[in-house]
Amino acid sequence: MTPIKLLIISTLIAFTAGCATHSAKVDFDRNTDIETINYKTFAWLSNAKIMAAPVDINPVMKERVDDSIEQAFIAKGYKLVDDPENADFTISYTVGSREKIKVNSYPATYNSGFGWGRGYYGGRGYYGTMSMGTETSVRQYTEGKLAIDVYDVKTHQPVWHGWATKRITSDESENPLAMINEIVIKVVSVF
Repeated sequence: MTPIKLLIISTLIAFTAGCATHSAKVDFDRNTDIETINYKTFAWLSNAKIMAAPVDINPVMKERVDDSIEQAFIAKGYKLVDDPENADFTISYTVGSREKIKVNSYPATYNSGFGWGRGYYGGRGYYGTMSMGTETSVRQYTEGKLAIDVYDVKTHQPVWHGWATKRITSDESENPLAMINEIVIKVVSVF
């Protein structure tokens, strides 16, 4: 492959990755003092399953999240048991969302694609003194967060905390099941 083709492909990949603004950001923290390699069974930490439910939680949505988390751990090869004392680890989760606002402000010439001409650096020089305007865009959006916690049954210590944050689109708000499953699988996959 020629260096030019490699540069073009690299640029396209970087551009595509940069455009994925609505993908979930997943991360985790792990207690390295507890070994999890021999885990085979899990149970819910409590009958409520959720650690602390938000006041306005949709009970139908909660059931979907409960089921999605169970299925993700089962898909990883763990067996769900009823009694937490007979499990290798227990799980719980928290979920929430908040409204956020993003404000961007640019010089008026920035978005026109010109930028270096009239108005740049306040218009000093050939065109004389002129004031430069700005364009401001304000976007309001909802950011959702899901966090899953794993506790070791023998030591009663937290073992792992995985979480995802995601900007929720209006389409995902209307039909959230696919998004929930995708996010849960991403979080559990890093356990």
